[in-house]
Amino acid sequence: MASSSRDNHLNKVCCYSHPEAPLIEDYRAGDMICSECGLVVGDRVIDVGSEWRTFSNEKAGVDPSRVGGPENPLLSGGDLSTMIGPGTGPASFDAFGTAKYQNRRTMSSSDRALIAAFKEISTMADRINLPKTITDRANNLFKQVHDGKNLKGRSNDAKASACLYIACRQEGVPRTFKEICAVSKISKKEIGRCFKLTLKALATSVDLITTADFMSRFCANLDLPNVVQRAATHIARKAVEMDIVPGRSPISVAAAAIYMASQASDNKKTHKEIGDIAGVADVTIRQSYRLMYPHAAELFPEDFNFFTPIDQLPPV
Repeated sequence: MASSSRDNHLNKVCCYSHPEAPLIEDYRAGDMICSECGLVVGDRVIDVGSEWRTFSNEKAGVDPSRVGGPENPLLSGGDLSTMIGPGTGPASFDAFGTAKYQNRRTMSSSDRALIAAFKEISTMADRINLPKTITDRANNLFKQVHDGKNLKGRSNDAKASACLYIACRQEGVPRTFKEICAVSKISKKEIGRCFKLTLKALATSVDLITTADFMSRFCANLDLPNVVQRAATHIARKAVEMDIVPGRSPISVAAAAIYMASQASDNKKTHKEIGDIAGVADVTIRQSYRLMYPHAAELFPEDFNFFTPIDQLPPV
């Protein structure tokens, strides 16, 4: 058998007589053979495929894998413990019908609680289309809270919802309490309590939310063009800088700014349409808009192309 010849330039296994010829891999023998002259240029090739074959008449749901799931550093022991499956043959039981081989270590209640919480966080994140980076951060936050035992008496679902809310804000893609509450089983009030307790327990903080954090998402869900979005962003920022809307939440200010910008364009939206997307009541939008309306001329950007003049905007 010829030894393996290697191209110094391409750094790959090839036949020295036919370096451009494709190689044929013999999976049974573990050899790589030149397709031109039949020279064996590589032997003992490791087969990286699966170690089993699946046939159509086999029972569905039978997993032939023996390696288990991936390592999870958030679980005790890294989730690398061996679990012995239940025996089915007569050799698995003694004369009294007791299983001969049993698991030396069963999953602890702590790990079961963590797995259930991680599953709940993943489900909530999937329902509001959050990326895996936020899910991983929320899992880490929950692990810290669970190990610290600082939130005793609070349900795991409430702690999981609060951790997901904090993860969204720390990753720069904040969601409102109503959005988290819509995909959770917990009330908004309970999530808010756990949110404050979690921040205190972990000695961490989150950045203050601004109107710009929600503007692009709200405008996209309302099918508004970029011109209206830029105008609404400018209106909301100027309203906050001029202290026109003191004490109003950034979400209600953003909703009112979108309403004002849409009414000045040819893509008009009602209070109810904006309120349904932003999760804000119609009355709340009207109150913020009523404060902004007298200063409309100062709030709009200078290059905005008005479809409806400022003096014809609705007063409420």
